[in-house]
Amino acid sequence: MEKLLEQFSLGLFFWMLVIFVALIFLLKKFAWKPILDAVNEREEGIKNALLSAENAKKEMQNLKSDNEKLLAEARLERDTMIKEAREIKEKMINDAKTEAQQAGEKMISQAKAAIESEKNAAMAELKAKVSSLSVEIAEKLLKDELSNSEAQTKLVEKMLGDVKLN
Repeated sequence: MEKLLEQFSLGLFFWMLVIFVALIFLLKKFAWKPILDAVNEREEGIKNALLSAENAKKEMQNLKSDNEKLLAEARLERDTMIKEAREIKEKMINDAKTEAQQAGEKMISQAKAAIESEKNAAMAELKAKVSSLSVEIAEKLLKDELSNSEAQTKLVEKMLGDVKLN
């Protein structure tokens, strides 16, 4: 340190001090202000970016909740539509069954009526045939019996015996 004090020059110190102060003045005037402005701009840009990111995050959360609400509403509407479709399907099936049953019953009643009328017609035809056959048989029997006068007398007596008088 002694050697340092021996080599000390007041003129050199003065000029170094003047150059140092001038350098600080020049730096303050030309460098510090633009550097500080750039740092402040960057700080503002970062703040704005953070605010924008926070706003975007909030907006995304809002959109997400809105999407969830819309999805829930869509699911509810889908479930309602499926339920209504099932009810309509069941109603259509039940209506078709009822209509088919009524048509079947109508066809059965018509078939029964047709069978009954056919049966009545057949019975009438059978009665007509039986009566005509009976008349023919009676005719033939009576011809045979009435051809003989003795048989005629017996038949008249027999009929008179069958009839009761009051």
